[in-house]
Amino acid sequence: MTDALWVLVPALLAVAALVAVRRRLPVLFWWLVGYPVVALRVLATYRATMDACGLTVPASVMRRATARMAGRQAAPVPPRRSLPLPTGSGLVMRLRMAAGQAPEDFTASADRLRHAWGAHAVHVRPTKPGRLELRLVGWDVLADVRPARRLRTEPLSLPLALREDGQWHVRDFRTVPHELILGATQSGKSVYLRNLLCGLARQPVALVGIDCKWGVELVPFAPRLSALADTSDRANDLLDVLVEEMEARFRLIGMTGGTGQDAVLTSDVWGLPEKARPVPVVVVVDEVAELFLAASKDDEKRRDAMVTKLIRLAQLGRAAGIYLEVCGQRFGAELGKGATMLRAQLTGRVCHRVNDETSANMALGDIAPEAALAATSIPAERPGVAVVGDSSGGWSRVRSPHLTLDEAAAICRDTSGLVPELPRLDAFRPVVAEPTGPPSLPAAVPTTRPATE
Repeated sequence: MTDALWVLVPALLAVAALVAVRRRLPVLFWWLVGYPVVALRVLATYRATMDACGLTVPASVMRRATARMAGRQAAPVPPRRSLPLPTGSGLVMRLRMAAGQAPEDFTASADRLRHAWGAHAVHVRPTKPGRLELRLVGWDVLADVRPARRLRTEPLSLPLALREDGQWHVRDFRTVPHELILGATQSGKSVYLRNLLCGLARQPVALVGIDCKWGVELVPFAPRLSALADTSDRANDLLDVLVEEMEARFRLIGMTGGTGQDAVLTSDVWGLPEKARPVPVVVVVDEVAELFLAASKDDEKRRDAMVTKLIRLAQLGRAAGIYLEVCGQRFGAELGKGATMLRAQLTGRVCHRVNDETSANMALGDIAPEAALAATSIPAERPGVAVVGDSSGGWSRVRSPHLTLDEAAAICRDTSGLVPELPRLDAFRPVVAEPTGPPSLPAAVPTTRPATE
């Protein structure tokens, strides 16, 4: 009995330790246990699994002839594969498809491959003609998302959310200049926006905020903002200034881009010499529906003017280094004149949990119908989960790391010295009062300077 206890107790302790590691440190558990088990299962059952999923092709004529000479029948041939290489959240194999196969065949069988190999998910990505990448995810990586570390990015490019395949969704403004962010209350839209603003706050970028709810959402970021409009009248004036800034930058491109013998012709600010290049501007509109609401004839005129300016910035702003982040709970043609035209210019789409299917279709229906369907199935108990897509038709589920408002405000206070000089925006620069209480208390609510100052 004593000998049995000496064997049983260490075994139970080892099992308990593995359970704790799996729950607390899933990456370590995957490297110690998950990857070896799944890799061996894939290697041992690869041919049979591919055959059962209909992903094999008949053997070649030479192989069939050789098999007949040996008195046996040639088995179907699966796609050629590489060794299953480990990743931070699973493993990846590169396949060479046989003649007659297409990536859609493997995408349709992804769920069957997942069950056959005991993985949490299987993702298929074509890499080049005839080849694709099969990525297995070992566990639910969206259950606990932490900020990205040691991920190198270019200027105006930052990792915002973890994708369900274990890779990071990188927001690149130079590739996707404008973006629409939709989400119902408590869906995690504000957390996504906090990560975006805090990531940009560390870069040499001018941040402009338009929050017609009296600034309640963007006021905590005021120390890092170059301009803030908290009412519709102020937003109208600020958009006038932004259009003037855009026109001035186009004149600069015309004067600087082609002068001198060694000058290179350019059509945007990124082709200008670094010393002459103006600082990029990111305009964040927190609740776009507030810009469209009108209660009188004067409000309708102001609304039409603001929407026209937003459309101009969306159509021409990329070349001038001005980018739009438009947020809202709902966005569609019923908002009024110009809404559909503005939405068409917003290439990037991020849809969190929404209250109705129509909202998901407005965000993702023109990209991929299955993406809109995925957005309607986001559970309420998982705030921060969203579906990200763009005009190319690609989409993925993502989840942004949790970032509290206090942490985001602290980052903006620490980076307040990076606010660039833009004289046209000085009248809209928010004035931030110095905190008078203990360090743990928030600073006083910032206000905006009057336009006549």
